[in-house]
Amino acid sequence: MTYHPKSDFMRVMMERGFLADCTDYQGLDEAFAAGVVPGYIGFDATARSLHVGSLIQIMMLRWLQKTGGKPIVLMGGGTTKVGDPSFRADERPLLGPEQIDANIAGIREVFSHYVTFGDGPTDAIMANNSEWLDGLNYLDFLRDVGRHFSVNRMLAFESVKSRLDREQSLSFLEFNYMILQAYDFLELHRRHGCLLQMGGSDQWGNIVNGIDLTRRMLDDQVFGLTTPLLTTSDGRKMGKSQQGAIWLNAELLSPYEFWQFWRNTTDADVGRFLKLYTELPLEECERLGVLEGADINTAKIRLANEVTALLHGPDAAAAAEATAREVFERGGTGEELPTVELGAHEVVDGISVVQLIVRTGLAKSGKEAKRLIAEGGARMNDAALTDPGLVLDAGALAVPLKLSAGRKRHALVRLTD
Repeated sequence: MTYHPKSDFMRVMMERGFLADCTDYQGLDEAFAAGVVPGYIGFDATARSLHVGSLIQIMMLRWLQKTGGKPIVLMGGGTTKVGDPSFRADERPLLGPEQIDANIAGIREVFSHYVTFGDGPTDAIMANNSEWLDGLNYLDFLRDVGRHFSVNRMLAFESVKSRLDREQSLSFLEFNYMILQAYDFLELHRRHGCLLQMGGSDQWGNIVNGIDLTRRMLDDQVFGLTTPLLTTSDGRKMGKSQQGAIWLNAELLSPYEFWQFWRNTTDADVGRFLKLYTELPLEECERLGVLEGADINTAKIRLANEVTALLHGPDAAAAAEATAREVFERGGTGEELPTVELGAHEVVDGISVVQLIVRTGLAKSGKEAKRLIAEGGARMNDAALTDPGLVLDAGALAVPLKLSAGRKRHALVRLTD
């Protein structure tokens, strides 16, 4: 469908590549033109940080605020106790209340870098669905809410159907998730006037359920908008790397490693990622995205700087770029590199270089570290590392030791008192 939006928010969503589908393009556009639109995205509190896989949703909430809407960050304090079955092969592990609360606090810190929280008409708020889910009376809920749901229709949703087609167990606990998520939309509409739910395209069925429930119970119109499920041009799921999740938290992933993730973007993804993950003008994104050969590295550095500055601040982005230049262009040690500190007691009898490679995260196991050395991919202080049996003593670690895996992954080892 071709629709030419009047509102800034819908124009940004369509022009920058955020939009996969919408329940009513014109109706939502008119709502934005008429006043402040509160919109929400839900996040389960399964970890103390979100990772890059959630960044497209975070940027949507940021753009919502920048274009005059009101972002609602919904934390699944209640639904995290159940688990979202969407496109998963198994159930999520269930967490206790204290861990869930700690995770919510960590996720709020992530969002503080992207949206402004407060009490103003367009200030963001963080809601927690445990406020209305924890005290539900089961019989009342079945009578008032459950009667509006068709099991036949729920079984047809792709998130459920894919599990059943693979003959994998789908517990009644998880099956209730989509009802609870629909109820979330209803409650956010009641409490905060929320008119819009956004999410990945795998959430389409859940979003439509909430719209339908709100219409049936309150006779009100609300809207849904989904983003494409984002993968890199080589088919990898966004937010993952060979080293694990790309966390939006400096304690879990250093700003330098975060910067490097974006610097290593595949050429074909640069233009698209500039539009989605930065606020550079569209013309600049398009100009940078079509650069070729060595020039595309300029665009990748710009991408890494812009995305890192949004999360960690411009100083961290500048430090990461400076470190990269020192490491790659001048062979330096780079003070901002990921660093492992060893106590003197740990090297009394020496420590093997294989152990150090694992400790720094350059390899996941001793076996992988040995293979890296055998294949010529490991370097120590920029010199080829050939002996997997090498043991280093305190003298060898008197100055910081740089270890490298390939040309792009580096770490420091320091000896402390």
